[in-house]
Amino acid sequence: MTEFFHSCTTNDRKREIEELLNSFAGQPGSWRHCLYFLSNSRNEYVMMYSLTVFENLVNKMWVGVASEDKAELRSCLPKLLLSQHALLPFFIRNKLCKVIVDIGRQDWPMFYHDFFSNTLQLVQSPSLAPLGLVLLKMTSEELVCPREDLSVVRKEELKKLLLDQIPTVLNLLTGILETVWDKHSVTATTPPPSPTSRESDLLYAPRACVLAGDSTPMVLEAESGALCLLALECLAHLFSWIPLSSSITPALLASIFHFARFGCGGHGRTGQMVGHAERAKLGVMAMNCINELMCKNCVPVDFEEFLLRMFQQTFYLLQRLTNTHSHTNTHTIKSRLQELDESYVEKFTDFLRLFVSVHLRRIESNAQFPLVEFLALLFKYTFNQPSHEGYLACLDICSIFLDYLTTKIRSRLADSDSVVNRYKDALVLLLREVLNRIQFRLNQSQLEELDDETLDDDKQTEWQRYLRQSLEVVARVMELLPSQTFSDLFPVLQEDLDIYLGLQQFIVRSGASRRLNITAEADCRKLHCALRDLSSLLQAVGRLAEFFTGDVFTTRFNDALAIVQRLVEVSCYGSQICLYDVEMAVPSVLKPDLIDVHAQSLAALQAYSHWLAQFCGEVQRQQDQTQFMDLITSSMAATTPLINAKVPEKLLLSACHLLVSMATTVRPVFLVSLPAVQNIFNLITENHNHRLPPEAHVLVCRALSNMLLLPWPSLPEAEQQWPNRSANHARLLSSLTHQYRLLPRPPNHHHNTVIQQTLCVLRDLVDSISGEATKSRQICYHSLQESVQVTLALFPLFIQQPDVTDEMLSFFLTLFQALRVQMGVAFTEQIIQTFLSMFTRDQLAVSILQEGSSGSKVVQKFLKILQVVVQEPGQTFKPLLPSILSLCLDQVYPIVAERSCPDVKAEMFELLFQILHQNWRFFFKSSVLSSVQRSGAEELMENQAQFIAAITTSINHFNGTLVFWLMSLVCEPFSCFNMQVTSCFCVFHPSQDLPSFSQGVYRIVNDLRFYRLCNGSLPPGTLKL
Repeated sequence: MTEFFHSCTTNDRKREIEELLNSFAGQPGSWRHCLYFLSNSRNEYVMMYSLTVFENLVNKMWVGVASEDKAELRSCLPKLLLSQHALLPFFIRNKLCKVIVDIGRQDWPMFYHDFFSNTLQLVQSPSLAPLGLVLLKMTSEELVCPREDLSVVRKEELKKLLLDQIPTVLNLLTGILETVWDKHSVTATTPPPSPTSRESDLLYAPRACVLAGDSTPMVLEAESGALCLLALECLAHLFSWIPLSSSITPALLASIFHFARFGCGGHGRTGQMVGHAERAKLGVMAMNCINELMCKNCVPVDFEEFLLRMFQQTFYLLQRLTNTHSHTNTHTIKSRLQELDESYVEKFTDFLRLFVSVHLRRIESNAQFPLVEFLALLFKYTFNQPSHEGYLACLDICSIFLDYLTTKIRSRLADSDSVVNRYKDALVLLLREVLNRIQFRLNQSQLEELDDETLDDDKQTEWQRYLRQSLEVVARVMELLPSQTFSDLFPVLQEDLDIYLGLQQFIVRSGASRRLNITAEADCRKLHCALRDLSSLLQAVGRLAEFFTGDVFTTRFNDALAIVQRLVEVSCYGSQICLYDVEMAVPSVLKPDLIDVHAQSLAALQAYSHWLAQFCGEVQRQQDQTQFMDLITSSMAATTPLINAKVPEKLLLSACHLLVSMATTVRPVFLVSLPAVQNIFNLITENHNHRLPPEAHVLVCRALSNMLLLPWPSLPEAEQQWPNRSANHARLLSSLTHQYRLLPRPPNHHHNTVIQQTLCVLRDLVDSISGEATKSRQICYHSLQESVQVTLALFPLFIQQPDVTDEMLSFFLTLFQALRVQMGVAFTEQIIQTFLSMFTRDQLAVSILQEGSSGSKVVQKFLKILQVVVQEPGQTFKPLLPSILSLCLDQVYPIVAERSCPDVKAEMFELLFQILHQNWRFFFKSSVLSSVQRSGAEELMENQAQFIAAITTSINHFNGTLVFWLMSLVCEPFSCFNMQVTSCFCVFHPSQDLPSFSQGVYRIVNDLRFYRLCNGSLPPGTLKL
């Protein structure tokens, strides 16, 4: 072993040694040698290897071990542990404990009847209690959450046996914690009042408790601290699986909360005493125990008093954490929290989240629970968090509470005002603090620390996540207190708007150039903060747009109109003076700020598109459109100048998205006739030399197409002007596809870009109207028809170029999903036949074997198209089924069978499922009812070979594992098929719900693996299980 781990040993020699060791471990009786090594060697490598041999013997070969050998191991290993545990390194000791617990997992109580009682005796022994607690925790871990080396019945038996021992175990652990506390407490501490006492204030303990509240033992010995830590670790794991019951006594809860105080501050002495870090570990582990209890949503009625006691104790800790007058610490709350162990603060925040999300609904109605006071402490704790992550975690708790309050008010509309008024002061405080925390002029140094460049998995920066969570809180408060939110937000917004709108006076012209004449460092910093804040507040205004539509449109109309008019004014101002094009003192800082403000003003205006759409419907009924037309005209005047390749991309995309919303959501009748919009038509259809970036180009084309395709709201069919709009749409698409339709045959590789860009635009246009009325889809397909024919003709020429083929198939997939009715049966069949003829087995092999590449994606898209086809009701595409089945079973499956190819396999099996599920009459002609009524006569199957091949392919691929969609077929009256699969499911009890079925699947899979493991460990010639 020493040679194996020596740095000079070669890899070849290590392999030789490993083979020798494995061969030795596999020999019958090798464990006896390992027992000798373990007893007599002090080489850690040898000891660890010996324990590994024991572990493998117990977990994988125990069924085949002779009963007398098992008895010897059950006797020798615990004796060895007791005699040498103090001398062994902790990891060797823990490994030996694990082996003993594994034996108990196999043999207790039938063959190892004193396993658990021995552990409890160790826990009660003063000198051996730490060892007993290690064994106790491992017993909880290994017996309650075993791996798949036990049958389900044995797992259930172990859990029941342990549950019977829980009252005894909890009493022992309570005794350990109480003994240590009583021994080391310097002063007597008055606990917070019980829920049934006269002291009804759950948050603030009586004065005696506050004065003596810091009487957590300052002289806790290291040995006692380690013992308590082990006891709390045991409790934490036990609480993770035992149900709430009377076994969890008030004395136990009080003991846990005693140690939870250790996290609230206070430094221990040095030397043999527990220091600050160790005290913090005790506090963290105690809070972990509390949170394990808090996680349980199923609370017996008789346990609610204990919950109340827990909340009382924890809120007393919360009061200590947020108390600025403590005699032990005169610093601010934030600095106090910063001094605490970070894990303790996280655990305490977890407790608050669990309380609000799981238990608030059952506690709030208790007359002794002062919710308003709790909110005050929660907000104080939230706004004094020392880290951004901690603040956001607390902000999430506030959001949960606001959701709870909103739901409660909706269910009690009769007295909703009284409920809101009860919490109004707290909500206003929350609103103002959140608004303050997102403003750079108040918190620049803290907010500048947030990363605004690196994107996370949700495609947002750290700053964007911070701002989004803050604005969600503002939005939730807005729902409860709309007037208050509006009055708090708008003045702050106006202050920053005044600075932004006043910048024009500082622009100095020098020839053809313009310069922003703000150069002083303090002025630039103030401008930077004002612009960042304005950007954030514009996002806040946009986020609140939903609260001005629907039933409240009329009552809040004036406020919404003032907001939209202001947004239009700001957007027009930005587009007119083009601040992004002005020279300035600190361009690397101020230019992005100015661009962002302009972009956010457009985005905020876009957020009010649903309000504008409702406004549009109202004015059409009132026949007075002047105010509405002014808003739309001004919005387009602000938007269309920005649709230019020379404009910064962020600003360009904001303008494009606003144009799309105007065309798709608002849909004013006069929109397409506005001169500003006509300019965009001309830009897209005539000026090909100044092409927009791809994303912007797609968005603008979508907007222009939707202006012509989507029906105008509140107008009858006769006034929709469909003939004129259809002709205009045809001209638009003719211009957009001009180059594409005139490509030479065959094209060269220089034309790939034209093909991909054109198809990307066309696919987007089709997708955008997929859910619209039939008339819109008819006009769209009529305009596309020639381009579709061209694409089908080009497809065979590009079959060897997967990038182009992928784009073509994406286009056809969208066509099939949205316009297959308009395409007609004949042309659809022509397309499918073309694809089937092109995807030969050789071509499929080339494409699929490029896993993760464009070629693999091409096959996936093709299979998705076939899925759409086979799901079409009726007999239209039934003649294609034999060819599609042949493609799956004879061409695709042989290629993917022996390879991973997960994406292609998923689409292929989905296609097979849809064929069997949607087209079962392709195999069985009679109806379900007639099959059931047929008395004994077996139904003749058609296309039997393909049906059996499809089922066999699925079973072979999943290696006998139960397939959910196969179960759905079993339910059909396919008698010849039922006979083949009934035996696979005879182990199940009849299940009418998915959870029961899933449990049955789990049981059979677990037991199959268990019996396979057992059979692998039996001696040759033994009867297999």
